[in-house]
Amino acid sequence: MMNRVVLVGRMTRDPELRRTNSGAAVTSFTLALNRNYNSADGQQADYINCVVWNKIAENVERYCSKGSLVGVDGRLRSRSYDNAQGQKVYVVEVMCDSVQFLETRAARERQQQYARPQQTQSVKQDDFYDMKTVDLEKDFDNSFSSFDIMEDDIQF
Repeated sequence: MMNRVVLVGRMTRDPELRRTNSGAAVTSFTLALNRNYNSADGQQADYINCVVWNKIAENVERYCSKGSLVGVDGRLRSRSYDNAQGQKVYVVEVMCDSVQFLETRAARERQQQYARPQQTQSVKQDDFYDMKTVDLEKDFDNSFSSFDIMEDDIQF
C-alpha cells in the first residue's frame, strides 16, 4: 500500500499553532489548490486541510501567513469525532512530513515594497530653464571613442 500526497498551494488563513499537553507543537492550515476547470457548482479551487507537527510546525507558524505559497509532502489521514449536536463528523487531512516555503510573508512584503512606484519630487516649470541641455547621443559616442581594450584586460 502507498499513501503519499504532494501539493503546492496558497494558505487560505494564517497558520494556527497549538500545543499538546506534553508540549508538542502542532500547526494546522488550509491550502487552496487551483483547478484546471470550473466544477458544476462554479468552484475553481479545492481547499485541503493540512497538519504539521514539532519544529516544522513552529517554523510554518513563524514564517508563513495567509497567501503564502507552500509545497507540502505527506500522507492522507482520516479521522472522525462527535460534534456538539452528537453527530459523527468525518475529516480527511494531510499529515505533512515536510513543508517547503516557496513564498513566505517576508518575501512577499519585500516584493510588494519594490513593486510600489517610487515617489518623485515635483518640479516647477521654472526649474527647467536652469537646467543645462545635454546632447546624450553626442556624449555617448565621445565616451567610447578613446576606450581601448588591451589583451591583458581580457580574463579568458
